[in-house]
Amino acid sequence: MPPNTTASSGQQPGKSRRKKGRKARLIVLVLVLALVGGVAYGGYWSISTVRASFPQTKGSISLDGLSAPVDVKRDGNGIPQIYASSDEDLFMAQGYVQAQDRFYEMDVRRHMTSGRLSEMFGKDQVDNDEFLRTLGWDRVAKEEYDTKLSPATKKYLQAYAKGVNAYLEGKEGKEISLEYAALGFSNDYKPEAWTPVDSVAWLKAMAWDLRGNMQDEIDRALMTSRLGPKQIDDLYPDYPYGRNKAIVQDGQYDDLTETFEQSDSASGTSGTSMGGTTGQSSSDTASSALQTQLTGLYDVLDDLPTAVGVNGNGIGSNAWVVSGKHTITGKPLLANDPHLSASLPSVWYQMGLHCRTVSSKCQYDVSGYTFAGMPGVVIGHNQSISWGMTNSGVDVTDLYLEKLTGDGYLYDGKVKPFTSREETIRVADGTSKKIVVRETNNGPLLSDRDDELVKVGKKATVDAAAPDRGDGYGISLRWTALDAGTTMDAVFAMDKAADWNDFREAAALFEVPSQNLVYADTQGNIGYTLPGKIPTRAEGDSGSIPAPGWDSKYQWTGYIDQDELPFEFNPQRGYIVTANQAVIDQDKYPYRLTTDWGYGARSQRITDLIQSKIDDGGKISTDDMRQMQLDNSSEIAKLLVPQLLKINIADKDVREAQKLLEGWDYTQDADSAAAAYFNSVWRNILKLAFGNKLPKELRVEGQCLWVEPVNTTGPADETEKVRECGQREADQAQPDGGDRWFEVVRGLMDDPNSDWWKTPSSGTRPAANNRDKLFERAMIDARWELTAKLGKDIDTWNWGRLHRLFLKNQTLGTEGPGFLQYALNRGPWRLSGGEATVNATGWNAAGGYGVIWVPSMRMVVNLGDLDKSKWINLTGASGHAYSSHYTDQTNKWAKGELLDWSFSDKAVEENTSDTLVLKP
Repeated sequence: MPPNTTASSGQQPGKSRRKKGRKARLIVLVLVLALVGGVAYGGYWSISTVRASFPQTKGSISLDGLSAPVDVKRDGNGIPQIYASSDEDLFMAQGYVQAQDRFYEMDVRRHMTSGRLSEMFGKDQVDNDEFLRTLGWDRVAKEEYDTKLSPATKKYLQAYAKGVNAYLEGKEGKEISLEYAALGFSNDYKPEAWTPVDSVAWLKAMAWDLRGNMQDEIDRALMTSRLGPKQIDDLYPDYPYGRNKAIVQDGQYDDLTETFEQSDSASGTSGTSMGGTTGQSSSDTASSALQTQLTGLYDVLDDLPTAVGVNGNGIGSNAWVVSGKHTITGKPLLANDPHLSASLPSVWYQMGLHCRTVSSKCQYDVSGYTFAGMPGVVIGHNQSISWGMTNSGVDVTDLYLEKLTGDGYLYDGKVKPFTSREETIRVADGTSKKIVVRETNNGPLLSDRDDELVKVGKKATVDAAAPDRGDGYGISLRWTALDAGTTMDAVFAMDKAADWNDFREAAALFEVPSQNLVYADTQGNIGYTLPGKIPTRAEGDSGSIPAPGWDSKYQWTGYIDQDELPFEFNPQRGYIVTANQAVIDQDKYPYRLTTDWGYGARSQRITDLIQSKIDDGGKISTDDMRQMQLDNSSEIAKLLVPQLLKINIADKDVREAQKLLEGWDYTQDADSAAAAYFNSVWRNILKLAFGNKLPKELRVEGQCLWVEPVNTTGPADETEKVRECGQREADQAQPDGGDRWFEVVRGLMDDPNSDWWKTPSSGTRPAANNRDKLFERAMIDARWELTAKLGKDIDTWNWGRLHRLFLKNQTLGTEGPGFLQYALNRGPWRLSGGEATVNATGWNAAGGYGVIWVPSMRMVVNLGDLDKSKWINLTGASGHAYSSHYTDQTNKWAKGELLDWSFSDKAVEENTSDTLVLKP
C-alpha cells in the first residue's frame, strides 16, 4: 500500500509532530535498540525461532468443540480445502487454519479497526487510534452483532472465533509469528482471545478503503484556493457516456426504468434528478470556509496505517462475465481482479469450504477468496453459481461543515448538544490517554482529531451566507458504514445461493461497501446487480463538495430502495463488463448515484476486446479471459502519440527518444522502451499543464514553485506570484494520471491555445504558450528525466526498470530496522501494465513510476467445468516470512500466470500435498 502523506517543511508545529510520528510508523525506538542488541544473543534469531510459528499441516490435532473430524487438505501452494460434516465445524476449522497462517495479520487488523494500535506498537500510534476511535468501527460492529445479524450468522462467527482461540491456546508469541518474537523485545504484549465482533469490524476497514468520492470532495474544496469554478469544472469533466458504455445497458434495464418513472411520479421521491443540481451557492460558501480544515483533515486521513488503504485514490477493479453463446464451453466464463493496495501478505486468503454432504445440517460447498479474520468466502463460486465484485464508487460519504457553539452545534437556527463519549487509549509501555469523541446529527467530528483544526475559526474565510464563525467551524462525517448493517449476513447467503433469485436476495443484504456484483451460474445465466445502502439527499449535488451542516435542507432523506437499484439479467449482447465506470446512463435513472465515476477507460477496453472476438466469429476461452486481464494497452497513448510525432524536435537526443514512439502499438510491456518514454512524457505533460497550477495541498511534498492560478484572462502579474511548497506524499498527489486526467486532456486537445497549455520557462527549458509547445517541452523534460534515471543509451531503457513493485510487511517491515525489513519484505518485481489499463498496475504520475496498487488477485471461473477454473493471489497463503508459501505465487502473478483451481472432491484429492485431521 502507498506510504502515508507527510507534511512539508515550514508547516505548523502540530503537523511537524505528525510527520515525526509517521516516520516512526508502527515501531518504537525501544524496539529498534532492542533488536540491534538482540543480535548479541545469537541463537534467539536461530532457524528454530523462525520456524517455531510454521503451521502443522500433516497428522492430526485435537480441538475441543468439534463435533466430528475435519480434514484440511493443502495443495502444493499451501492453499487449504476444508471438509466437515456441520456448519459449525466447518467455520471453526476455517478459524483455526487461518490463524495458523495469518494470525499476526488478523491481530493487527483488529487492533486497527478498534483503535487500539497503541497497545501493540506504542505511543506513535496514539493519533491514529484517536481518529479510529472517533469513527467507532468496533462500536458499530458490536451493534451489528447484537442487533442486526441473524442467529445463524452469529453461530458461524462464534464457531470461527472458537477455532482461532483453539489455535492460540497455550502458545507464546514467538510460536505464533516472527513479528511477535520481535515485539517481545520492546513490550510484554500478548495476543488476546478472538471475538465474533473482531471479524465483523474488518468489514468496516474494507468499506473505508472503498468508500467512494470522499477524496474528490476534499480535493475540489481545496482547489478553490487557487482555481475558479470553470477551471475546477475543467478538471472534473462529465462522464463520456457516448464513448464509454455504462454497466447497465439493456434487457431488464428498460422494464426497470418504467418502474422507476411510475414510482417517482406517484410518490414524489426526493431523490435529486440527474438533470441538475440545487443549492450550489450555499455549498460554495461551505467549501470556501474549509481550506484550513480540509488541509488538516487530509493529514489525519493519510496518517492512518497503510493497511486501511490508499484513501480512495484510484482504487478500482475489473470484473466481467460472458454468456455461453460466446464461449468455447457453451457455459459462462466469469473474470475478476480487484485492484487494491499492494500488501504482504495479500489481503486475500484462498480457501475451499466443503460440506462432505450438503444438507440442512451442513449447507456449504464453496471456494474462493476470503479475508483472514472473517468466516465465509467473499468472492468465488459454489457448486451452482459464481460471483465477482468491483467497487461501484457510489457516493455514500458526505462531509459537513459544522458551526460549533460552546457545547453544541447550530442546526436550523438552534443550538443542539453534542452526543459525546469518553475513550481511553492504552499505550504499550506508556501512559494511557483519555479522549472525548463528539458527534453531531451528521456524524463524528473529524476535526476534533487534528490540533490545527481547533483554530479553524480564526482562519476560515466565509461570506454573508454562512453563520458567524464565532468559536469556529468543524467537520463531521456522514457515512453509511457508521450505521449497523447486515453485510456479514450477505456473505453467508451468497456462499450458499443456488440461483439468480437467491443471489439477488443475498445481495440485498450487502449494504456496505456498495459493490458491483457480477454473476454466472451453471445453468447458463449471467447477471449484474448493484446492492448497497445508497443515500438520497434533499438538496445539494450528491456530495461532490462539503455541505453546510447547519441547514436541514442538506441532510440525507433516506436510501434508495433495493428494488429500485439497477440490475441486468441475461442481456441480449451476451456479456456484462464492470470496471468502475458509470453504472447506468444518467438520463435514464431518477437518482444521482455519484458525481465521480471512474471514466471508463478500462471498461471500454474490455468491452472492445470481447466485442472484437465476437465480431470475428470466435468463441472465448478461459485463456482468452486471462489474456484480457493482462491487456497493457494505453488509451491515453492512442490519443497523444499521433500528435507527439507531428512535433518538430530540434535536439537530436530528444528526437532519438521521440522515434521510440514511431510504430509503437501502445502496449506497456515491462521490456518496452517506448512505454517508458511515453509515460515519462505523459507525466511531464500533466505536471506542466496542471500539476504546477494546483494548490500546494495537492502537490508533491517538498516541490516548491513560484505559482499563479490558471485564469481565463491571461497570466497573473509577476508580483502576484508566491512561492509555495507541496504538502502531499508523492503517491497521493495530483494529478495522479488516472482516466479522469485522460478526459481532461481529451477535452482540451481541440483548444490548443487554452491557458492550461501555458507554462513558464524553467532554467534552460523554454516557456510554452500553446499545446504543441508544451508537448515539446514535456518531451524534452522526459528525455532528460529518463537519462538521469535509466542512462543516456535509450537501448537500455524499459518500462519495467521504472515501474517496479515492492512488497512490504505493513507493520514491522515498513519502518523497522534494516535487517528486520530484509527478513519481512520482498521485491522488486518489474511489471507491465499501468494506470487506467486493464492490467492495472497503478502508479501516481505526480510522484513517480513505482507501483502503488495492483490486481490483488486474479480469477477466471469456468461454469462449464469448475475444475478448469483458474486463480492466483498476489503473494501466498502464508503470513510467515520464511515459509515456502510466503510469496510463492508472486512470480507467477507478475508474469500473468494462473494456477489450477481444484473444486471437486476428485480434483482436490489429486492435488493434495498435505492432509491434517482436526479431531474432536
